[in-house]
Amino acid sequence: MSLIQKEVVDFKVQAFVNNEFQEVTKADTLGKWAVYFFYPADFTFVCPTELEDLANKYEEFTAIDCEVYSVSCDSHFVHKAWHDASKTIKKIKYPMLADPTGVLARGFDVMIESDGMAERGSFIVNPEGKIVAYEVLAGNVGRNADELFRRVQALQFVAEHGDEVCPAKWKPGEETLKPSLDLVGLL
Repeated sequence: MSLIQKEVVDFKVQAFVNNEFQEVTKADTLGKWAVYFFYPADFTFVCPTELEDLANKYEEFTAIDCEVYSVSCDSHFVHKAWHDASKTIKKIKYPMLADPTGVLARGFDVMIESDGMAERGSFIVNPEGKIVAYEVLAGNVGRNADELFRRVQALQFVAEHGDEVCPAKWKPGEETLKPSLDLVGLL
């Protein structure tokens, strides 16, 4: 079953952000674009490479009105401990959501019940709180923040220009397509 257009589950979780603990709710995330970036666990091997990649691109995400939320089933205390112990994780400025009860992992359908951890999933959510794109990868393969950023830009473009679509590898400023019956005959 597809998760496209599924509304984000109602939630209230603790987060580690700006070297402090904060509560984050679904209501806090509405009104702007959001990326929910699930990863299996803190103090692991692939996860810090991905989180650092996102940290290096975070200012670009915020410049297009998109908040990034990393999410694991670890507690906010574990997020802080990892931050304090790792110079890579110290670079993170986006909220690290703690999901020890799995409410978010289950709501986004990425919970690995037998392990109590989340799959490696990336979800783009529109300002209304609906999932508009996602991918879930095997735990041993890292993701690319540049491609995730490009997808957010494309989704923002088509949300604003409903009569146009973005072809493969589209980037802002490049040509888009306007679907028409004339184009259908070319296929």
